[in-house]
Amino acid sequence: MPDLLLGPILRHVDETSATVWVETDQPCTVEVLGCAERTWCVAGHHYALVLVTGLPPGASTPYQVHLDRVRAWPDDDSRFPPSRIRTLAPGRTMRLLFGSCRYASPRGEATSGKFGVDALDAFAERMARAPGDAWPDALLLLGDQVYADETSPRTAARIRRRRDVSRSPGTQVANFEEYTTLYQESWTDPQVRWLLSNLPSSMIFDDHDVHDDWNTSAAWRDEMGRTGWWPERIVGGLISYWVYQHLGNLHPDALAADELYQRVRAATDGEPLLREFAVAADREADGAKGAQWSYRRDFGRVRLLVIDSRCGRILVEGGRSMVSKAEFEWIESQTDGDYDHLLIGTSLPWLLPRAVHDVESWDEALCEPARRRWVRRFGEWLRRYADLEHWAAFRQSFDRLAAMLARVGRGEHGHRPPATVAVLSGDVHHAYVAEAHYPQPVQSRIYQLVCSPIHQGVPASMRHGFRIGWSRPAEWLVRRLGRRIGVPPLPLRWNPAAGPFFGNQLATLTIAGRRSHLLVERAETVGSGDVGMITTIDVDLS
Repeated sequence: MPDLLLGPILRHVDETSATVWVETDQPCTVEVLGCAERTWCVAGHHYALVLVTGLPPGASTPYQVHLDRVRAWPDDDSRFPPSRIRTLAPGRTMRLLFGSCRYASPRGEATSGKFGVDALDAFAERMARAPGDAWPDALLLLGDQVYADETSPRTAARIRRRRDVSRSPGTQVANFEEYTTLYQESWTDPQVRWLLSNLPSSMIFDDHDVHDDWNTSAAWRDEMGRTGWWPERIVGGLISYWVYQHLGNLHPDALAADELYQRVRAATDGEPLLREFAVAADREADGAKGAQWSYRRDFGRVRLLVIDSRCGRILVEGGRSMVSKAEFEWIESQTDGDYDHLLIGTSLPWLLPRAVHDVESWDEALCEPARRRWVRRFGEWLRRYADLEHWAAFRQSFDRLAAMLARVGRGEHGHRPPATVAVLSGDVHHAYVAEAHYPQPVQSRIYQLVCSPIHQGVPASMRHGFRIGWSRPAEWLVRRLGRRIGVPPLPLRWNPAAGPFFGNQLATLTIAGRRSHLLVERAETVGSGDVGMITTIDVDLS
């Protein structure tokens, strides 16, 4: 009899349909609310993405998962309420929960507790006690859903049983098979499993989903390509991302039109197809035609545009870009339309602490081909050592994104300017709000909203560095260093409106009409060992 290994994970939800993702231990037919899908296979693992149709708009419908007509979800002894699909309804207040950087799970972390309370666990416990109409409408996970290069003690022990870890990559993940254990560890956490069965989720990867410094520079790619283990790692990383994260981001119409998805569903084993796809997708950073991981979702009059800021980079020095020209043009085209709020999801912040931003642009200038060799080598060392790889380190892309947001904020996209334009990001292990100001007025209020980590450590050096990065003296000094080597003036300025705040945290963006509000909460142990959420940021954005 088949068993449910992972899921159900509720993914794309609109007014009348939903997709539900599962992994099973053998081939079977998966059924949700009368809609069925036969599993498909990748390297001996079995998956299904069930399209549930005919749902009533604005309704909350309990659901179960059956495998070959036998109920597999929920468990009979579950202490959580039944899982539900809440379809969208025009005019309803929209709540989006977002964050990034979740290391393993508290169980996988063993007994050290060094990373503190898992914010997703704490939020799920509170959500289970709340009425359904108070739940968020969607969850946006902005990178580092798994840590392939920093495995937990539990996963490292599994890897040791499989192969010789005295050889590279040691206890880091080496291939697709080992990636599957990362997702099993992270997504079988009981609280998170229940939460993911209820909140429609959108995801995008960041570096640790594959490797720290992933696609930082052309020099980094050359160095990794010379190792014996990297090719299998990147192939496994991209296949697993496609299976576990990317497919569920897509609208049902996009799934129906996706040739690769249809071929994998029809194949005896889709691994060869996906391996070929992953190799081609990885070559985009070298200038080859790649894959598009960026996507768009609409929640009524709220538009969410999620940008890949890792795999689609173009890395040749002197022509660096966060995404390819073709993908940037697609991103710009997706801002056309009539909506009240534009949300840009990108794992890496667009607006950093000002001094940090200037250091990254300064470092990019040091690495330009025209510089002396020793200067370029120093710039490359600093880039990797200090993780100088955000939008500021791709200055042409930073400026182009800034111009795009300004056009929308002025209504130059052909419609009334939205009330807010907000860039949602993670990665930098703290939370803050920064508001952008342009020399030429814009009608929309334009923000950078950052929230991370969900469950990860924050070294003291990082805390001090980002606090210094927001300081006026540091900004003044670094800006002048940048001017001396030719870094161009910025097309806008920004200032912190809240933060920085540190700790494991999640943000909730609440949108009602043209009003928008941000709440950031930190997970803490309260009372007699119970977990709770403590407010750190509570601000109106419009």
